[in-house]
Amino acid sequence: MEWVDELSGSLVCVDTAPFIYFIEENPLYLPHLRAFFSAVERGHVRVVTSILTLTEVLIHPLRQGNTQLADHYRRILLRARYVETLAVSPQIADVAARIRAEYNLRTPDALQIATAIVSGAPTFLTNDAQLAGPWLPRVLTLNQL
Repeated sequence: MEWVDELSGSLVCVDTAPFIYFIEENPLYLPHLRAFFSAVERGHVRVVTSILTLTEVLIHPLRQGNTQLADHYRRILLRARYVETLAVSPQIADVAARIRAEYNLRTPDALQIATAIVSGAPTFLTNDAQLAGPWLPRVLTLNQL
């Protein structure tokens, strides 16, 4: 897919929803995400995400008692070669607070955007159109692909 080819060699910050759609095989988004995560697995694209993503992806499996799915998410977010999960550092917290104060984003969204900014990722992959803003050079929403 052309959009994936354009990301080759770059760092992409990935929001929570793309991980959920990929792992749980959402039929609407799976073709796009298979192409993206295949490029990630081949080392053509590096991924960064916030530790908040781990919190968000674990909620549903833990509510359902699905420890297998929860463990699968943990493996991907904490041990995958080309996925770096960043803790909320003082710098990320500060940037998130500034974004939240200026644009009134929810705290989790501000933390995700701040993670992208602090990590130096020029692209943010999400499915939340509200997160397309002036903070990053490129915000890709799955619905637009």
